[in-house]
Amino acid sequence: MLKFMGLMVTAVLFLSACAGQPAYREAQRGGFGYSERQITDEQFRVNFKARGDNIGMALDYAMLRASELTLERGYDWFRVTNRETFVDRERVSNSHVGFGMGYPYGRRGPSTNYHLGLTLGDGRSEVEVNLEIRLGRGALPDEENVYKANEVFENLRPREES
Repeated sequence: MLKFMGLMVTAVLFLSACAGQPAYREAQRGGFGYSERQITDEQFRVNFKARGDNIGMALDYAMLRASELTLERGYDWFRVTNRETFVDRERVSNSHVGFGMGYPYGRRGPSTNYHLGLTLGDGRSEVEVNLEIRLGRGALPDEENVYKANEVFENLRPREES
């Protein structure tokens, strides 16, 4: 009985450690988290891959990484020029963008976003979001799919729980 209890405690601690790992992190060796690839001086491909099937969360985290990358490079805003979303490697959307309504990302004009809280499947899925972005400085262009990096970052950054 004592061995069984020891095994149970070990299993609970192991599962707690896995569950406590933050979802927003840099991907290691193609694993879960964010990554990016530079295409030109001002153009990047941003990827976020997560366990589960929460498309809204994965889109938010891809947008968060796009905002961080923009700010790290000394730019003010970014334009999403292409977006692809996959659940279990099956494309669920492909567009040159086109968002839902609600949660503001810091875009000029009406509040629009990706974050729809969409989930698909049974929770054992993988969701992956790929964004192509172009960085910019100065005045925010009055165009669709252009976001102020500092506002996106402030709206989506992970916050410490009190």
